[in-house]
Amino acid sequence: MTLPLFRQDAYCHTATGTVTAHTDEGGIILDQSLFYATGGGQPGDSGALRWPGGEIEIATCLKREGETLILVPAAPAPLPPVGQAVTQTLDWGRRLGHMRVHTALHLLSVVVPLPVSGGAISADKGRLDFDMPEAPDDKAALENALNDLVARDLAVSESWIDDDELRANPGLVKTMSVMPPMGSGKVRLVRIGSDDDQVDLQPCGGTHVRRTGEIGPLRLGKIEKKGAQNRRIYLHLA
Repeated sequence: MTLPLFRQDAYCHTATGTVTAHTDEGGIILDQSLFYATGGGQPGDSGALRWPGGEIEIATCLKREGETLILVPAAPAPLPPVGQAVTQTLDWGRRLGHMRVHTALHLLSVVVPLPVSGGAISADKGRLDFDMPEAPDDKAALENALNDLVARDLAVSESWIDDDELRANPGLVKTMSVMPPMGSGKVRLVRIGSDDDQVDLQPCGGTHVRRTGEIGPLRLGKIEKKGAQNRRIYLHLA
């Protein structure tokens, strides 16, 4: 099991760790990881590991069975030995971009209140696929509504419920094709706004900004037809 430091503080971009194992494919397993593992449409983090006498660039992070996270080197290179203490450093600009886009996509699901059938995140843009037979009538109105939510500088926070509570509240799940991870006994909820200002609450394991104002201006891009019942909407950080 790898302790997910990104869950404790998504803004932490340097930390120590100890190598606990190598994989047969040349991956590195640490006792605790700053690196977010690919999942939920969000890419794994990149960055570097450094130790006395060595360093290695990390291309991404993947999740193995259970809670084990594997750091994937960008190129073949000598690995830090098992038991070695290392310093982890994220590509912070890329991670922050993922955080801004991920929170923005939650807001997109607010202004387009339809079931979501897929999505993807990069450092400067993202997209959601909606169960939407017809394209929106007024794209400019959607963009304005999205930027209004950003400008309100709403707080973004988290809480936890157990699996049974989620089953009893299926309306929390907006995604049609992917259920939130269950089985560990608890599910993380991401809330945007609070009390009377709350605009969104949904299960999510990704990293997010602390307030919507940190997202900055957004621009809606293409709206593509992806089937009889689906429309793909792109958004871009301005």
